[in-house]
Amino acid sequence: MARPFKTQRDPQATPRRPKTSFTKLETDQNAPPEPTQRLHKLLALAGLGSRRDMEALIASGRVTVNGAPATVGQGVTQYDVVRLDSRPLKLPFVAELPQVLIYHKPEGEIVSQDDPEGRASVFDKLPKVKNAKWIAIGRLDMNTSGLLIFTTSGELANRFMHPRYEVEREYAVRIFGELTEGQMTQLTEGIELEDGPANFDSISAQGGEGANHWYQVILREGRNREVRRLFEAFQLPVSRLMRVRFGPVNLPPRVKRGQMLKLEQKEVVGLLEWADLPVPSAPLRQLTQREKLKATAVFMPKVRKQRVSALDRPPRDAAEGEARPYRGKTDAARNSAAKKPVPKKSANRRVRQTSDLTAPQMQKKSDRNRGRG
Repeated sequence: MARPFKTQRDPQATPRRPKTSFTKLETDQNAPPEPTQRLHKLLALAGLGSRRDMEALIASGRVTVNGAPATVGQGVTQYDVVRLDSRPLKLPFVAELPQVLIYHKPEGEIVSQDDPEGRASVFDKLPKVKNAKWIAIGRLDMNTSGLLIFTTSGELANRFMHPRYEVEREYAVRIFGELTEGQMTQLTEGIELEDGPANFDSISAQGGEGANHWYQVILREGRNREVRRLFEAFQLPVSRLMRVRFGPVNLPPRVKRGQMLKLEQKEVVGLLEWADLPVPSAPLRQLTQREKLKATAVFMPKVRKQRVSALDRPPRDAAEGEARPYRGKTDAARNSAAKKPVPKKSANRRVRQTSDLTAPQMQKKSDRNRGRG
C-alpha cells in the first residue's frame, strides 16, 4: 500500500493547542501559616550586600515579589518568586552552618572594605564564599596585629561584638618603660579618658629586656585604641600590641603572621552553642579525606578582587545601552583568533619523489611492503 502524501502546514494558520482543565487544589483552612522571613535578611545572606544596603535596594524598586514591588520589612516564604531587575533569585531559606575563619593580622592592614586612600585591607585576602558574605568580628587598627575572626553569620558576629555581652578580649602589650604596682592597680580600678572611664579586668607583667616590658591585659570593651590610650595616660607608649584571644577563640601558635585557618564544623557548632544560637538541624556534611586535610591546613591568602554589592551595580535596563565591561578578549580579537590563516599553496611546489629518500629509508620501506601481494 502506497504511503499517503504528507499534507503541507499552512504557516498563516493559528496552531491548535490541546484543551486542558486543571482542578485547583483545595487549601486547608486549619493548616498553620507558612513561616516567613524578612526579605532584606535573606538578600544579605545570599551575598548581595549588607542588610542596610538591601533595605535601600528594596526601597529603590528593583526587587519584586510575585511580580509586585517589594517593600522594606516585607516577609516572604519559600514559595514566593523574588526577582532583582527581572532576574530570579535563589534565597537561602534553610539555615546552614556558618563558616568561621581565623586570620593572624599583620601590621599595615586596615579592617575596612571602603578606604579612600586605597590602603591594604584584610578583606582583599579573604577566600570566596558562596551565597554569603564575610563579616569581621571586632576591629584592629592599622598598627595592631593578632587574632581577627571572620564569619558568615551576622548573629554570631553580633554575639561577639555587642557591648551588652561583654566578651573578653586578651592582648599582649609591649611598652617602652615599666609600670609600678600602684599604676597597675589604678589601671584595673579605672582611668578617666576622653570618652569616659575605662579599665582593664586584669593586668599581669610578662617580663622584658632592657627598657621594653611585656604585659598581658584583659578587657571587655572594644573602643577605639582603648589599650593604647590607657598606657599613654602614664606617658608609657605602646611599641607593640597583639590580640591573642577573643572570647572562647584563641590564636593558634601554628597560625603565623599573615596566615589563615578555617574552623572545622564541630568547632563552629561549639561556638554556636557558646553563643546560645540555634544549631542547624541538618546533619553535618561528611568530608572526604582530602577535604579534611584541606580544612585543617593553615594557608597563606592571596589578594583578590572583592564582590561588589548589588546596590552599587547599575540596573540591568540602564546598563543595556552602555558598553559592556572588558571580559578578557574583545570581539575583534576573538574573531581574529577563530579565523586561522590558511597557508597558501605555491605554484612551483615540488612533490617529493622516491628518489629523494636516502638508502636506509628506502630499505625500510621495502621491508614494510614485503609480503604484501
